[in-house]
Amino acid sequence: MNVSFFDQFSSPSFLGIPLILISMTFPALLLPSLDNRWITNRLSTLQLWLINLITKQLMTPLNKKGHKWALILTSLMVFLLLINLLGLLPYTFTPTTQLSMNLALAFPLWMATLLTGLRNQPSASLAHLLPEGTPTLLIPALILIETTSLLIRPLALGVRLTANLTAGHLLIQLISTATTTL
Repeated sequence: MNVSFFDQFSSPSFLGIPLILISMTFPALLLPSLDNRWITNRLSTLQLWLINLITKQLMTPLNKKGHKWALILTSLMVFLLLINLLGLLPYTFTPTTQLSMNLALAFPLWMATLLTGLRNQPSASLAHLLPEGTPTLLIPALILIETTSLLIRPLALGVRLTANLTAGHLLIQLISTATTTL
């Protein structure tokens, strides 16, 4: 079998159907069905405990005004956990190793953070564009550089995350291939 090391990042398909669609619906089977009881079985009790634990860990460092982000942050953490666990299933790949997935998550969250900061504390948000004690001649150039840095940040972080995940998977692939060969 002569395959490339990068074939592990392509979405496998069977009869033209991408298997990632089937595997992404699999975690939905683990969710409890609708019932008029609050806690129906041990699985839903475990899920409720896990979600409460994640929410508590996320919200402890934040003040009371930041708790309105609890729903989106907890659902994002659970979503990323389930998506990354998908990579453990056979014939699937982890979607977070794809640049498109990382950028699709990075841009809206970055924009929400930026706009919330500009709306709630405009002077503090704009103060990050100019360090304190900057000489007068450097002010226009520094504001331009800091603005460019701010606008490129989600793209740079998304590419870094994708490269790190890809490098980790490639390293595991190389070690397992070398082990098998030896």
